[in-house]
Amino acid sequence: MKTVIELKNITKTYKTGAVDFKALDDVNLAVQEGDFLAIMGPSGSGKSTCMNIIGCLDRPTSGSYLLDGKEVASLNDNELAHIRNKKIGFVFQTFNLLARTDAVKNIELPLIYSGVKNKRERALECLKMVGLEDKAKNKPNELSGGQQQRVAIARAIVNEPSIILADEPTGNLDSKSGEEIMKIFCDLNKQGKTLILITHEPDIAAYARSRVHFKDGKIYQG
Repeated sequence: MKTVIELKNITKTYKTGAVDFKALDDVNLAVQEGDFLAIMGPSGSGKSTCMNIIGCLDRPTSGSYLLDGKEVASLNDNELAHIRNKKIGFVFQTFNLLARTDAVKNIELPLIYSGVKNKRERALECLKMVGLEDKAKNKPNELSGGQQQRVAIARAIVNEPSIILADEPTGNLDSKSGEEIMKIFCDLNKQGKTLILITHEPDIAAYARSRVHFKDGKIYQG
């Protein structure tokens, strides 16, 4: 099995005035292609910092991050932006949809930077994949929380990334909507997508095939 994500001795230190705060402390983690990993831990444990580094949204203070065997530290900002646009799809707790833009145009947004010609066709295809083909013209305030998250998932997969990072994707949803969202993630994983899920909810983490726990910036297998 191919290793797609490998963190080696990753440390992330933030300076707060005269004090150094170590958000990640010598973290080692390997994620195989097609895995479904849940990252768990209490607030402030380091799991979101780890997610930001994996997603190329932040850089570690020290250590090595290999993505598909390539050292991320050697990449420039344009190369990192390309990875975030093409290789990794992001799903957030707060959906991050544009309020004045309808569903299909929200999904089209990542395609604007990809040079894809059939943007609308591709966006509608992804909307159908999440079961919302009849909501293409609806704006976020005309959708339920679960529907907004499905639109966000469609946006995350529109560029056909190989990796999906989901940060507390069910945190703002009722249990029924959460189950629907997790079913979509499970289907995407069955299609070969590598999924990394941040959650503090054991019932949501149970959908994943493997789990790791963070505490005080350190990681241990769960």
